[in-house]
Amino acid sequence: MAPHTLVGALAGVSLLALAQVATAQDHSHHQAEPAADPHAGHDRADMAHAMTSPYGPWPMSRDASGTSWQPDSGEHAGIHTVRGDWTVMTHALLNLTYDTQSGPRGGDKTFVSGMLMTTARRDFDDGSTLNLRAMLSPDPLMGKSGYPLLLAAGETANGVDPLVDRQHPHDFFMELSASYSKRLSEKDSLYGYIGLPGEPAFGPPAFMHRMSAMDSPEAPITHHWLDSTHIVFGVTTLGWAHDRFKIETSAFKGREPDEERWGIDEPKLDSWSVRASWNPSSDWALQASYADVSAPEQLEPDEDETKWSASVLHTRRLGETGWWSSTLAWGRKTNSHDESKDGWLLESALHPNDRWTVFARAERIETDELVPGDHGGHGPLYTVGKASVGAVRDWRITPRVRFGLGALYAMNRVPDALEPIYGGDPDGGMVFMRLKID
Repeated sequence: MAPHTLVGALAGVSLLALAQVATAQDHSHHQAEPAADPHAGHDRADMAHAMTSPYGPWPMSRDASGTSWQPDSGEHAGIHTVRGDWTVMTHALLNLTYDTQSGPRGGDKTFVSGMLMTTARRDFDDGSTLNLRAMLSPDPLMGKSGYPLLLAAGETANGVDPLVDRQHPHDFFMELSASYSKRLSEKDSLYGYIGLPGEPAFGPPAFMHRMSAMDSPEAPITHHWLDSTHIVFGVTTLGWAHDRFKIETSAFKGREPDEERWGIDEPKLDSWSVRASWNPSSDWALQASYADVSAPEQLEPDEDETKWSASVLHTRRLGETGWWSSTLAWGRKTNSHDESKDGWLLESALHPNDRWTVFARAERIETDELVPGDHGGHGPLYTVGKASVGAVRDWRITPRVRFGLGALYAMNRVPDALEPIYGGDPDGGMVFMRLKID
């Protein structure tokens, strides 16, 4: 299916689903049902089957970004409708954020970020499932240089200079993917996944899909250690799952997206990855992964990279609507000169009820991108750290729409050698309002 065809089809069903928001009925986490459709012809048993994963016989709540797993106790929110033989799910999150970062390298900016995601799924009598997914983002509206974020680095705004102390915007097309799975038994399945763009089998779920991170408008500085491959232009994945274990491998394009954020880059399968995932119980999700990445950085086209990642996700339900979710993750990047840089992340979010969410994050990275070398390119290696904490208060506008107001505060730690250019240990903060449709 051509990308523009997929976009048109899923964008159309997205608008149809969103049009029903004002009248959609509120469903609990494990009891969400598709909206009534006189042409659907599905009974309650079919509805229950539709809430399993499109990749295999496990709860849909286990699915996160791409083909990654989160704990079964996690949420998989969305507006569900049935259109003939297709089950459609749509959800959206939009943030309007004011960002201020202190010190000589800081700055201020107001920007819009978020996503609109729609999936369309069809189950066949032979136990196979076709799933189409589109995810669109308003990030390009913030401009090619993204927003100020101290200690973050990666990609470029103009194709010449690297982005340093800034978070790059994601492309308008964050995912255009299709998957096909075949259930082999009550516990086994095979699946294939393709995306332009899409997410290969590497790392934990992308930060905007992790329950421990999704309520914060701030990107992690460990993004390029753990989950920056979540939007690559060209990916194919083949996986096998048995009960609570799965192993999968991907071929994908190693080069990060270019500075043109509205279009689709040329696909190229020049890199590969492998990931093993295990959910030992409903509250836990573990993964370990490896990737061999060809020329990831546009400004250093002769530099390849290998990456390792391991993570533990824990989610616990609190009452009918509450939850507590945490992530501990490690990533390592090794370049063509066998120079390795590690990144660590610990984050947690507490959602005790339908109104409040409190979130926190601590990170530590080894980076050579903050100060350029004598002849350009990467410079000296430094170890830096960051911690942030925030909260958001939501109000229900309709059963499926929430409006929220939130804020966060961040503290950065740099070594003595960097204090003169950062003005000591700088801090930063964000205030934001958001619209969430789920």
